[in-house]
Amino acid sequence: MVKLNELVGYCDERLQAATFDDYCPNGLQVDAGAEVNRIVSGVTASLAQIEAAAEAGADLLLVHHGYFWKGEAAPLTGMKGRRVRRLIQSGVSLLAYHLPLDAHSELGNNAGLGRALEIQGAPLVDKSLVWGGELEAPVEASDFADLIGERLQREPLVLNPGRPIHKVAWCTGAAQGYISQAADAGYDAFVSGEVSEQTLHLARELGIAYFAAGHHATERFGVMALGAELEQQFGLPHRFIDVDNPV
Repeated sequence: MVKLNELVGYCDERLQAATFDDYCPNGLQVDAGAEVNRIVSGVTASLAQIEAAAEAGADLLLVHHGYFWKGEAAPLTGMKGRRVRRLIQSGVSLLAYHLPLDAHSELGNNAGLGRALEIQGAPLVDKSLVWGGELEAPVEASDFADLIGERLQREPLVLNPGRPIHKVAWCTGAAQGYISQAADAGYDAFVSGEVSEQTLHLARELGIAYFAAGHHATERFGVMALGAELEQQFGLPHRFIDVDNPV
């Protein structure tokens, strides 16, 4: 058993959560009890994810996509009310980290994706969410797509697969808008989660390959890594439960 505030304090400091100007509050979002005995992690705090955590006997749900986004209606009614009510009734607190869990150099989604794709990389500039690096040797776009599919268990959508790929930039989630930054920096390819209609035209005109590997698929790494660290640090059982999402 660990005090909830002790665990939250550890995560806040470890991820430097207070240094981010984010679209949502980072840290404890729903307080359903003072103690933590079991942690479940997942990508998004959907009702299905909450149900899975409750069924697993968790009293803390750790996610990347939580609640209370900027511009979102404040009342706890409808879908949001049902989610929060289920958390509290089940005694499951909600801990969520968005940008801090994208950017962290060890535990972050970008760091995890880079390791999964065997790229030695780092942020393009200090505290940038866009990372870049090189493959051990150049590969054809089709081979790189196969690697992404194997490691993420999801076939990517490939745009403008022309030249061999050696230098790769990436940013997990809905970061397709950074493709111009990657092209300007001289990368052969850019990997993110989602794709927009204009992404195809940008890829063609900028001369860069684009791989849409899935928002959900590219953002599983952070909560898994943080959950594993909390298990080791505090001796709490942790389980990642993947509520699959093809987007």
